[in-house]
Amino acid sequence: MNKKLVTFSASAGLLLVTVIWGAAFAVVKNSLDYVPPIHMMAFRFTIAGLVMSLVFIKKLIRMKKEELIHGVGIGVFLFLAYAFQTIGCNYTTAGKNAFLTTVYVILVPFLNWILIKRRPDVFSLVAAVLSVTGIGLLSLEGDLSMNKGDVLTLICGFCYALQIIFIARWSQDDDPVLLALLQIIVAAILSWITAPFIDGKMKWSVLGRWDVVSGMLYLGLLSTMVAFALQTVCQKYLAPSLAAILMSFEAVFGALSGVIFLGEIIPPRGIVGCVLMFIAVVISETKLSFFRRKK
Repeated sequence: MNKKLVTFSASAGLLLVTVIWGAAFAVVKNSLDYVPPIHMMAFRFTIAGLVMSLVFIKKLIRMKKEELIHGVGIGVFLFLAYAFQTIGCNYTTAGKNAFLTTVYVILVPFLNWILIKRRPDVFSLVAAVLSVTGIGLLSLEGDLSMNKGDVLTLICGFCYALQIIFIARWSQDDDPVLLALLQIIVAAILSWITAPFIDGKMKWSVLGRWDVVSGMLYLGLLSTMVAFALQTVCQKYLAPSLAAILMSFEAVFGALSGVIFLGEIIPPRGIVGCVLMFIAVVISETKLSFFRRKK
């Protein structure tokens, strides 16, 4: 298949992932009234893990030792990213939490350089800066000070960066669907272990509410199972720096889901931020080759 078509298809797949994750912001916001955050992680990862295990049981049976090790490693980073983001959100604003999480857009090219010796080009760096600037305009408000929640969220972004890099590295040789399944199972186990310590007791009676059950099913089946499987498969064909920029569009679609489902409003500077993020994707995808050809 044509390389450009493969890259375009993989990019479109990652953007679909961010649409699914963006819509999940409204689901999470409504569900947090009834289900504590780490328990919510446990439910979503367990639902996804159980369904994927039934569908891909043959892949689990034929799993290699290296795939198990790699899947567990990615799963640990996935769990840590979600946990630090969730805990950090309790101490900072939602906008700053969303913005600081996307520090992975800047970190990925440099960590990839350190870990894999793949030096980022100037276009990737410019695109990363534009993307983070756009997210800042979309997410941040007046308070730019740092607190405990902000630090925890920055750690979350670091964990996401490592998850992205190792998915890109290991999905080249390992089965990407199996890697997605293993990371979800590991995140589910770690969530159930830590939930009682972080969240305390949960009121299990809330599972009698249809809105809670439907929310958990969306998070488990679409936002976790489908999204992480797509992410892992698509990253096999994309540079980590481009994947990070595309995934940062979660902030854009999260804002749009707030407009559609929660009646929120995107201010003018937020629209400018979305435009900057779009320009970042164009630069990262094309390397401005159409300008260089004209010269």
